[in-house]
Amino acid sequence: MADKRDFLHIDDYTLPELRAILDLAKQTKPLARAHTLPHTHPNRVLACVFAKPSLRTRISFEVAFRQLGGQTMFITDKEIGMGTRESVHDVAKVLSRMCDGIMIRWFDHGEVVELAKHATVPVINGLTDLNHPCQVMADIMTIEEHLGTIEGKNVVMVGDGNNLAVSWLNASIRFPFNFILACPEGYEPNEAIVAKAEAAGASFCITHDPQEAVEGAHVIYGDAFYSMGQEEEAIKRRKDFARFQISAPLLKAAHKDHIVLHCLPAHRGEEITDEVMDGPHSVVFDEAENRLHAQRAILATLIR
Repeated sequence: MADKRDFLHIDDYTLPELRAILDLAKQTKPLARAHTLPHTHPNRVLACVFAKPSLRTRISFEVAFRQLGGQTMFITDKEIGMGTRESVHDVAKVLSRMCDGIMIRWFDHGEVVELAKHATVPVINGLTDLNHPCQVMADIMTIEEHLGTIEGKNVVMVGDGNNLAVSWLNASIRFPFNFILACPEGYEPNEAIVAKAEAAGASFCITHDPQEAVEGAHVIYGDAFYSMGQEEEAIKRRKDFARFQISAPLLKAAHKDHIVLHCLPAHRGEEITDEVMDGPHSVVFDEAENRLHAQRAILATLIR
C-alpha cells in the first residue's frame, strides 16, 4: 500500500486535510445516531492493540469501525509482546498481512512510530506517552459545535504539560487559535515540541499562573493531575497542582460564554470540581461522544 497514511501527530496533516476529516465527522454524526450510516468498509478488519486500559478509546474505535461495516480485534500487549517477545518490525509485518488497519494505545511513542514505519496498512495513534491526537480532534469538533469555530478562540489547558498539551501544541501549528497552557513549574511540555511550535509561528504561551491564563478564555480544558503509570507520583503531584484545580472561582475571569472540556477519566474533587464538571458550561460528555465521530472519520479516510 504505497500511498498509505498514518495518523500519529495532528501536524502531519495540512489544515485542509484536517478540515476534511472534521467535516466528514460532522456530516456522518447524525447518520450514526440514526443508525443509517452506510457500510463503506465491509470485510475490513481493524486491529486494536492496547497496552493501557481504556473506556473511551476502546469503545469508540470498536463501535466506529463496526458502524462502517468492518470488524475489530482487541489485542493486548501481553498477547503480542511487541518489543519483547517479538520485534516491532515483525509485529508490523504480521498485522499488515492479516488486518486492514492498526489502532494502538501504547506507552512508548517511538515504538508506535517504528510500527507505522514497517506496517503497510494505516497505523492510528490511540494514545502514547508523547501525544494523543485523536482526542484533540474530537475536542476541536466539540468546540466548533458549541462555539461555531475554533478560529481566534483562546483555548486554555490547566494542568500538566502532558501528551494532551503536546497534541494541543501540534494543533496550534495548523489551526488558527490561541493556546495557553497553565502548568506548575517543572511540568512544562516536551521541549522539542515547544520549539517546533515556535518555529512554525503557532500562537501559544506557557504560564505558571492559572488565574492569569483563564482571563477571557473561551475554552477551559482539564486533565488528571496524574495518569496511568504515574500513580507513585500522586501525592507529590496533588501538592504541586493544588492551585490548578478547575473550579467556579477560577472560571470567573473566563469569557461569559466559555465551555469546559475534560478528556476523562476525571478525578472529581482533584483537577476539577463536581460543580464545574456537572455545571452549565460543561460539554464533557459531548466531547466524549465525539471521540466516536471524529475517529470514525479518521478511519474512513485512512482505511480503504
